[in-house]
Amino acid sequence: MHTTSLAQALTLYRSGTLTLAQAATRAGRSEREFLTAMEKFGVARRPEPPTVDATAERPVGAD
Repeated sequence: MHTTSLAQALTLYRSGTLTLAQAATRAGRSEREFLTAMEKFGVARRPEPPTVDATAERPVGAD
């Protein structure tokens, strides 16, 4: 089952459905372990979109 979840995670990551972190979690591996598996199976790393930091304090302005 572990191999099947890795294959599914690699496929979903490659298609852009999952982020690296999501795919690693789905595969039951750390991000580092998942990156190693990606290299082994020839899956290129995609650029990750910037994340939004909901805890950052910024002044809120109104028009």
